[in-house]
Amino acid sequence: MKLKEICKLFNCEVLSAPADYEELEIEYVGASDLMSDVLAFGKPGMLLITGLNSPQAVRSASVIGASAVLIVRKDTVPESTTYLAKELGLALLHARISMFRACGELYKFGLKDPITKEDS
Repeated sequence: MKLKEICKLFNCEVLSAPADYEELEIEYVGASDLMSDVLAFGKPGMLLITGLNSPQAVRSASVIGASAVLIVRKDTVPESTTYLAKELGLALLHARISMFRACGELYKFGLKDPITKEDS
């Protein structure tokens, strides 16, 4: 699923959009507020859904090679988080929805869990 379709689905605010934003394809989605879990189980190219709106979420996503971060539940995202995403060339989205809804909707569209051992 294209990241821009996910953005439209959740009426996201795009805080950082790399040059290839329009073409970013997302196959895997993981959700966590614990960045240690993201570092342990993340997958390159995935979308990270988190309620953590600090720069640590963006930094962790960058370390695992994620394509994008979707910050949920928060009213605002600090400028320092947006700045880091732009510096790293990472897509950063913000939506005022629950993590549960975000995961459920994307699961319905066939996106996969990055922890799955097989690609099915």
